[in-house]
Amino acid sequence: MHKVTIENEILYAENGDKLSDVLLRNGKYVDHPCAGKGTCKKCTVLVNGQPQLSCQYVIDSDIDVSLPQKYEISSETGAENSGTKTSEMCFVLDIGTTTLALALVSLDEKSIIKTVTRINPQKMYGADVISRIEYCRNNSLLPLQKVLIDEINSMLSLFEVTDDLCMFVAGNTTMLHIFFGVDPSTIGVAPYKPVFTKSQEKSGTELGLCGISTACSLPCISSFVGADIVAGLNYVEFPAEGKYNLLIDLGTNAEIALFSENGVICTSAAAGPCFEGANISCGMGASEGAIYAYSKSGYKSIGNAYPKGICGTGLVDVIAELLYTEIDETGYMNCEVFEIADGVSLTQGDVRQYQLAKSAVFSAVETLLKYKKITHDDIGKVYISGGFSSKINISNAVKTGLIPKPFEGKCTAINNSSLLGTVKYACDENRIDSFISDSEYVDLSSSSDFSALFIENMMF
Repeated sequence: MHKVTIENEILYAENGDKLSDVLLRNGKYVDHPCAGKGTCKKCTVLVNGQPQLSCQYVIDSDIDVSLPQKYEISSETGAENSGTKTSEMCFVLDIGTTTLALALVSLDEKSIIKTVTRINPQKMYGADVISRIEYCRNNSLLPLQKVLIDEINSMLSLFEVTDDLCMFVAGNTTMLHIFFGVDPSTIGVAPYKPVFTKSQEKSGTELGLCGISTACSLPCISSFVGADIVAGLNYVEFPAEGKYNLLIDLGTNAEIALFSENGVICTSAAAGPCFEGANISCGMGASEGAIYAYSKSGYKSIGNAYPKGICGTGLVDVIAELLYTEIDETGYMNCEVFEIADGVSLTQGDVRQYQLAKSAVFSAVETLLKYKKITHDDIGKVYISGGFSSKINISNAVKTGLIPKPFEGKCTAINNSSLLGTVKYACDENRIDSFISDSEYVDLSSSSDFSALFIENMMF
């Protein structure tokens, strides 16, 4: 038995234990977006003063460990907060793969009173849903559920509400399974069937939530199109007669819905966590110090803080700025590393990761249009949602091949359509039944159109 000392707290480890496993089972937060494969380098800690990857470090003696600073997410929900409590209230929760957003809602006024956002602590078990499903399958879902419930309780304590209130919940299908304590393993293996897609309800006591009477989720559409998209569709406008609108949710995974008065078809593109910074060498979430905008004249960082890394919108801008000068149409960089700011850079590997992600999103959109036998001219509006979207430069997204060029003047960014659509649902304003009954899911993995488009759209 060895001692692991962290800031005067002593943990115990068996000889041969991985440091990351010891940290996880003791609730110590270290980012593991690659799920312990040793590729992302984001779980670096100091062991006896030396930097080490915690997922690769094998304990064979007593050690002193220093953990990196935990950054809070700077996620904009797009909601105006009144700050005034009323007699009839509820909570609304959006469980994103990367970000949690919790709102106290006035049912009398049909408005948001206060909103709190946090990083989803499940990130330490992997950046994407597949990594977390694998952890559940190989170990247990209980640690992932516990860290989630603990974080939600911490958020609830900030509202100072004395009465037990009901909670309405949205999130992707995997996040909702874990929240309700249902093993999501079947979502990760063929034929990729979830245990449930219908609305779920449990008491706050069952879930371990403080101050919650009951928690009720919105329904999902499929394994990879969840209640977050259903909520988003509940929030956005429907198109004029004869037109279609698009909702593109650019979170850790890309979910896309093409809808009209005649129904909804949707899909999920395996874009990976590139837009959240997980697979990018200096990537990070939208936390203080993240570079979110870039041009020849300089950069902008969240909170105007000293730059610590680059988030998704900044990545789009940097690649757009370097295209056809430092980066050619194949994605090849003339230099090995391009310095964005002191200690923050872009590598050839980062460009390749972006090419994979942008091609997946672009090709998924084009596949849905081909499936419905319609053109870009048939699209009225394009809604881009997710924390990633709040500061996105649409022109640069078009230039880098993330968004089709004909959509450039049709795009509207919505910071968190999932939260806002769930608020609308909680206030008895919803069209959810029609979404569920008239929805169709397109599986890109079996689409020859998508496969061909994906290869074609890898180029800039």
